[in-house]
Amino acid sequence: MKAKAGDRLRFLGHQVGTPDHFGRVLKVIGPDGGPPYLVEFDDGHQAEVYPGSDCELEHPKEHGAGAVG
Repeated sequence: MKAKAGDRLRFLGHQVGTPDHFGRVLKVIGPDGGPPYLVEFDDGHQAEVYPGSDCELEHPKEHGAGAVG
């Protein structure tokens, strides 16, 4: 996984009915976009994270790139 500041991480719920939780990458600590990452979660807490296989990386859409309107 390679991330950059501003990307979102989606951590999948481990049990049926457990919601996913999300965090925003504040800082990439590892080399070449690799983990660990400093992440701020939607509830406001921050943690250093080494994402596992239960995590998906979401890149934010570029502002103005391909925008219709």
